[in-house]
Amino acid sequence: MYFEDDEVLGGSPKSRFLDIVFHANRNVVEKELEEIMEWMAALELIVEQKCGMDVEKEVRNILFDDSKKKDLENKVNSLYIEYMGKILSQSE
Repeated sequence: MYFEDDEVLGGSPKSRFLDIVFHANRNVVEKELEEIMEWMAALELIVEQKCGMDVEKEVRNILFDDSKKKDLENKVNSLYIEYMGKILSQSE
């Protein structure tokens, strides 16, 4: 899905997310960013411990595999939207 001119969001998920992060309550954004980092750290630990994989290598494989670009783009956009919602719901 192409989001750059999305009429519902008024821009791409990334641009809307950044608008929200730069204008929302700093404490709310800080809390949400801390939770994102904890989530990423937990996911890395799961991959390392449960799967015995080299996280850095696996991430690079996904980032530079053209056949996975669309899936990666969709997941990134989905996460931008998810975290936008979390920040906005705490900012009301």
